[in-house]
Amino acid sequence: MKNLGILLSGRGSNFEAIARNVAAGKIPAKIALVVSNRENAPGLARARAMGLNTRFIPLQGKDREAYDRDVVAALKEHQVDWVCLAGFMRVLSPYFVRAFPGRILNIHPALLPAFPGLDAQKQALEAGVKFSGCTVHLVDEGVDTGPIVCQAVVPVLDNDTVETLSARILEEEHRIYSEAICLLLENKVRVENRRVALL
Repeated sequence: MKNLGILLSGRGSNFEAIARNVAAGKIPAKIALVVSNRENAPGLARARAMGLNTRFIPLQGKDREAYDRDVVAALKEHQVDWVCLAGFMRVLSPYFVRAFPGRILNIHPALLPAFPGLDAQKQALEAGVKFSGCTVHLVDEGVDTGPIVCQAVVPVLDNDTVETLSARILEEEHRIYSEAICLLLENKVRVENRRVALL
């Protein structure tokens, strides 16, 4: 059985959805470690309440690679096979990406390559698009540029606010993140160049 490492910075709702599916046997894996860069992250408290291994790794005084070396060491100590970013508000260094090549997943609240980076829902509303959604992608050394595993489309309503659109996108995030993890763990996808093909 593969070991998952979850990285989060905030409420951890995607982490909770993954944890529920792991507990129900829907994801064939074990959550080996939950890491946060914020000591008071609600997601870290939830992970502790679930009896999972947790680690707060503070940022103070560390540059990006030095911090990532500490996180990678913790993940390797717990024999993590796959890393899932669940609202981890940091861009990973090349060192981190190379430590888990092709084995880091992220969820982004837009249909990439549209609206990468921060405030994706606000970007979508300001652009006037009729549809947005979410994307699960493999992480490379760019920002939200890695190969796309799964996407879900969410209509943008005329009266949407950032909050209402975000809430509807989040429901789809919870669904497709677990689907993507299963596809990868069960070797049901092949990655060629930038394309992810279902086997």
